[in-house]
Amino acid sequence: MEFDFLTPVKEELVTAGNSLGASMRIHLENKAFPDLDGIKIAFFGVLEDRLDEDPTGEPFDFDNVRREFYNLYAGNWNLPMADLGDVQKGDSEEDTFFAVQSVVNYCLKNGIIPVFLGGSEDLLYAQYRAYDGVEQMVNLVNIDSRFDLGDADKPISNHSYVGKMVVTKPYNLFNYSNLGYQTYLNSQDEIELMERLFFDAIRLGEVSADITAIEPVMRDANLVGLDLGAISAGALGNYRLRSSNGFDGKEICALARYAGISDKVSSFGIFEYTSQLNFPASNMLVAQILWYFIEGVNFRKNENTISSKKEFIRYQVPIDDEILVFYKSPVSGRWWIEIPFISPANNKLKRHTLLPCTQGDYLDACNQVIPERWYKTKRKNEI
Repeated sequence: MEFDFLTPVKEELVTAGNSLGASMRIHLENKAFPDLDGIKIAFFGVLEDRLDEDPTGEPFDFDNVRREFYNLYAGNWNLPMADLGDVQKGDSEEDTFFAVQSVVNYCLKNGIIPVFLGGSEDLLYAQYRAYDGVEQMVNLVNIDSRFDLGDADKPISNHSYVGKMVVTKPYNLFNYSNLGYQTYLNSQDEIELMERLFFDAIRLGEVSADITAIEPVMRDANLVGLDLGAISAGALGNYRLRSSNGFDGKEICALARYAGISDKVSSFGIFEYTSQLNFPASNMLVAQILWYFIEGVNFRKNENTISSKKEFIRYQVPIDDEILVFYKSPVSGRWWIEIPFISPANNKLKRHTLLPCTQGDYLDACNQVIPERWYKTKRKNEI
């Protein structure tokens, strides 16, 4: 693997004993690049923020995040992990995007889950483009207070990149789910566009009211992005930030764990880390988010719905002119709902025939209430 653009981690950050930093394979100066054979999770940083619409103008690094993360202890798990170092700013933003895409694409093709810390959230576009040729259609979940749809005819920025995913070939995006949006930070035009595209938009209050209902959304994701601006300033330990509302520490760690436990999530990015977040509480929270994602990966059930479907318990629920078919795993207790094919010529849903859902969705259907996500997914298949 030729990744000369990855700069090594400072040796002074490496820890001893039984901490995470002592057990990881780390890219260090004057040492060979770590052997990635058998590695399950690979971390790297991306020091890019030139497309930030509100730049601080101050340099930043991830040394203090690494220091906090390396000093944490593993749970009851032993996942082989590596830290690849950092992607520095390229000669242009496109060069940085290419570097990110190359690392993520390599990991995807080699069964490694890439987890990276980024500057501006436009890097999520590079993370998404890494799936070109790897997955036919992908589902993106973004934990963000804004939709970041933007104007697809204008250049990408950290608040305008999802529109590019929708209109730019190859068309890989099947579904986009936003978790934690705050209405007053999004225009009504964008809210209406999310509805017309049958994308999922779940407000901050809805997520906080029942965070367990988010598990099926994460279970259906291929890639997950997290904007640190979705977290409240208090949880980040910096009241000078503008984000007075947002997720608290426990909520954001729970969402990271749901992302990790999803059998389908194959990459995870954390964005909008800047010099303004270089505070002890902020760095520790980011380290804990990483820790909870890892713990989630450790507890994956590896339930392949195609091969395991015959072992699932099947339930049929007549509702209106439909018969909704639900499946329950006897192993994990998780639920799915079947999405019918509309036409043999439409192959969008070949890998989406079972949509993750909750037991509550099944009970609602028994009371003649059609699950909203089932309706949206079916409508996308009809388009």
